[in-house]
Amino acid sequence: MNHWIIAPVVLPALLAPIIVLTMRHDFVLKRVASVASIVAQLLIAVALLLSAMANPPDVYLLGNWLAPYGIVLVVDQLAALMLVLTATLALAVVLYAIGSGWDRSGLHFHALLQFQLMGLNGAFLTGDAFNLFVFFEVLLIASYGLMIHGGGKKRLRAGIQYVAYNLAGSTLFLFALATLYSVTGTLNMADMAAKVAAMPPADTALLRAGAALLILVFAVKGALVPLQFWLPDTYENAPGPVAALFAVMTKVGAYAMIRMYVLVFPPQVAATGGFFADALLPAALVTLAIGSVGVLGARSLGRLAGFTAIASMGTLFVAVSQFTPAATLAALYYLVHSTLAGAVLFLVADLTLRRRGLAGGRLEPAPAIPAQGLVAALFFAAAIATAGMPPLSGFLGKLLVLDATRDAPAAPWIWSIILIGSLLTMVGLARAGSTLFWKTLPTPEDAPPNQPPFPAPAPALAFTATAGLLAMLVALTVLAGPVTAALAQTVDALHHRSNYVTAVQMARPVEGADDGHGQAHGAAGEAGLSTAPAKAAKPPPKTGAQTDAAPAFSASLSFDPADRDLAHAGQ
Repeated sequence: MNHWIIAPVVLPALLAPIIVLTMRHDFVLKRVASVASIVAQLLIAVALLLSAMANPPDVYLLGNWLAPYGIVLVVDQLAALMLVLTATLALAVVLYAIGSGWDRSGLHFHALLQFQLMGLNGAFLTGDAFNLFVFFEVLLIASYGLMIHGGGKKRLRAGIQYVAYNLAGSTLFLFALATLYSVTGTLNMADMAAKVAAMPPADTALLRAGAALLILVFAVKGALVPLQFWLPDTYENAPGPVAALFAVMTKVGAYAMIRMYVLVFPPQVAATGGFFADALLPAALVTLAIGSVGVLGARSLGRLAGFTAIASMGTLFVAVSQFTPAATLAALYYLVHSTLAGAVLFLVADLTLRRRGLAGGRLEPAPAIPAQGLVAALFFAAAIATAGMPPLSGFLGKLLVLDATRDAPAAPWIWSIILIGSLLTMVGLARAGSTLFWKTLPTPEDAPPNQPPFPAPAPALAFTATAGLLAMLVALTVLAGPVTAALAQTVDALHHRSNYVTAVQMARPVEGADDGHGQAHGAAGEAGLSTAPAKAAKPPPKTGAQTDAAPAFSASLSFDPADRDLAHAGQ
């Protein structure tokens, strides 16, 4: 096993309590430790991505227990891509927080950030649906702490609303997992994929119910209509760098949707068919429409940025809902773009409102702000990227989505709503930009200077972090050919589900490793322990549709309980 697979989870999980216990009041040390951790996570993620592109999916058996009975982490090209994206965004966010001084508005920003990264990385790596729930809860707890970082009545109210919605989603998640486990007897994604593929359609009503509940869960995380109400207030009131980090939070819902409904419940599986794809598309189109209209009608900069996030999630889910290789490629390209573009817009919004004094983020004329030309240029570039206008990567991403859906039955609706939504978004952003940077009022002689709520120790660092994300959008545009070629390889591996399932089923414990119960695999005889043959663990009882299930997903994906050598020597 490659032990580097678990490093993106373990590293922030260990560092966060160390920061709390030993660096509580030393901001310099906290900053150094946090940045070093994120840089290390980025390097590890890049190494895992390069390895995943050259090799089949790699499996890490936690506790050295075989799947499906033990918990597994699986790194394939999709998981590694999300790790790289998360670490890249986190690095820009932490540098911005340091440069703007946001991390000094509370004692635990960096610890909460590390816990947040632990949850994100774990959600992308896990090969177990229940573990996905666990990491979602880690995300929820850490993100709530970050959401209310710095205090404030409005922020606390928005945080409570955010937690309430997500706790409801967590409850649905538990119901969905219980339902799926009652039908399949497993929550290991690879094992579930093999079992679902073997089920006859006549015996899958409960399975469909569980899968439908999962869609609702991921819709909450991804702000999909009608479960998007939490997002505008949350993003408007969150600290700027936290809102920028949340740009990848909503993508966890999209990632989970792709993972579960390409691997476990794809349209070609008889047990579920194309029901979920047909249900997802209308919700995605309505999400895109509501987000675009919200941008046009927003009266504050933070709320405008929140509605652009909703619109981008609608566009992303339109591509995801097709569940074809071409659409998945478009979805992944647009996912990367929208994460970076959304983060840039939130950081620029924070740069702007912190300099407008009493006017804050309200879209109304106010005196000119310090460094107005530079901030206006950043806003202009972020607006182009967010609206999907040429020459930046948003235009290419939407072009890929339109091309991937041209043969869909609902293509006229898809094209019309995407194009009209882009126009509305562009008009809303142009109106906001002209109000903020052109319709400036003269500064009264006796007016107090515009001061941020706390001093910015290194404003150049904040601008550099924001410009760095913009540079990545430019690189994503210039290198669109190589990027889409690499994503095509990722999509090909993703849609060949047998690669993922076989890797998990064939993973074996490390020889000679202690399992924590005083027993060792493989080298038990050399250690003086019993070398009696291990008993095969009794598989979970079959229920419902499992009893009459067809025997095989394919020859390579068959599930053989006798081959699950879990019991240890001497038991």
